[in-house]
Amino acid sequence: MTDDNPVRSADAFAALHHADRPLLLPNAWDHASALLLHAHGFPAVGTTSLGVAAAAGLPDGTRATREETLRLAGVLGTLPCPLSVDAEDGFSDDPGEVGAFAAELQARGVVGINLEDGLGPVDRHVAKIEAVRAAAPGLFVNARTDTYWLGDGEGTLDRVLAYRDAGADGVFVPGLTDPDAVAGLVRALDGCPLNVLYAPGGPTLARLADAGVRRVSLGSLLYRRALGAALDAVVAVRDGRPTGEGTVPTYQEVQGLAG
Repeated sequence: MTDDNPVRSADAFAALHHADRPLLLPNAWDHASALLLHAHGFPAVGTTSLGVAAAAGLPDGTRATREETLRLAGVLGTLPCPLSVDAEDGFSDDPGEVGAFAAELQARGVVGINLEDGLGPVDRHVAKIEAVRAAAPGLFVNARTDTYWLGDGEGTLDRVLAYRDAGADGVFVPGLTDPDAVAGLVRALDGCPLNVLYAPGGPTLARLADAGVRRVSLGSLLYRRALGAALDAVVAVRDGRPTGEGTVPTYQEVQGLAG
């Protein structure tokens, strides 16, 4: 399916990676969180695999959420903004199956996909990227390497260049926070957008922009903060303390997100 809505098209999403400022991509876990984020000025929304998995009572990173990911894509794919989906490793080692899954996402209105390598064989991830490009033309492929997330960073450059050359539209290196290392990768990628994960206490959005980052994802941060805020509130009520002054949408505002 091709989306003829110019606001949420794949081209519009790709263009956000080449704007004056990096794309700050907040990650939602359900309809209400996604629509609320878009309504407050974020031009695109991603999903968080941890949030999607935990909300469904499933473990993250174990290929347990394939159907839940498809279901949520169907719910969010009609939102008035581009949607990128965190698809773990494509839920299969078989590139053909990963390509077919990407095509199913695209048919539900998704314009971007994250694919993580889990530090598996480079050639296998290259084959997955090529399969997605063939099965879902136009889908923005953000190829993730876990060299910093699961390791010490060794092999990062070789992996991201291989994924770029396989046709990835962008590369994602979560766990990378050193601005000098970021700037070096940006130079080596030669125009292919670099995505990093925002780290509380790490470089600011402005500092990452100066280093050449084109996309900053929030990953599971918002979901975990939402759980923490809920816990803080109920404990405060139990202990007879004020619940604080954090943002709390009204019942009517949340009701207005339905549909």
